[in-house]
Amino acid sequence: MSYASSYRQLADAQKGRGRGAPAYSLYVNRPVGRILAAALNELHLTPNQVSAISAVFTAAGIVLLATVPASVWLGIVVWLLLALGYALDSADGQVARLRCGGSVAGEWLDHVIDAFKTVALPLCVAIGWFRFFPLEHDAWLLVPLALAIGTTGEFFAMILNDLLRARQGVPQAAQQGGSSLARSLAGLPTDYGVQCLAFVLWGFPAVFVIVYLLLSVAKFGYLMLALPTWFRRMKKL
Repeated sequence: MSYASSYRQLADAQKGRGRGAPAYSLYVNRPVGRILAAALNELHLTPNQVSAISAVFTAAGIVLLATVPASVWLGIVVWLLLALGYALDSADGQVARLRCGGSVAGEWLDHVIDAFKTVALPLCVAIGWFRFFPLEHDAWLLVPLALAIGTTGEFFAMILNDLLRARQGVPQAAQQGGSSLARSLAGLPTDYGVQCLAFVLWGFPAVFVIVYLLLSVAKFGYLMLALPTWFRRMKKL
């Protein structure tokens, strides 16, 4: 299958938009993932190989935060690595669709990589802050540590939502309805892609700390609204 035909086929085989899916993931990451998927399929890479490549780029960006002194260029490199890893995370599923569906093992691998990424990124932010940022007080380290707790809990809850729905024969969130533009834009502060973009400010510690604090507050605000809603839906199953 040529690149052009792969790209056209993917355009007609996109998965549904989950309710409240944030704008970066929908309108930036998924289209970039489609471009990458069409190219990688032409190279005969399997979905699992694409997942592994995604993990390498993401891990490289995360490790740099904890090991290299903060600078403007480092922030840009980390953003590019994380953003590319995120796009490839979308591409692996799209490569699977080009091959008429993925496997249970592939889905397992994708989720396990996401689980490590979810907790490792804020923890390495905390290490980078401790080693290289001129923090006025160590209490600032509680911000990324709290975000690690919040993102890990959110990830597990979302996986469990889909698992329990499937057990009851209820469609997954991505198959129910859609996400309006206004709702997608409102979810931008909680979007992983926006969190990646924030690292372009890594070379400006005073600014980045405030931005990361605001993103963390937005994440917990979202969770305070989402968790009771998810619990009510579970009670109705």
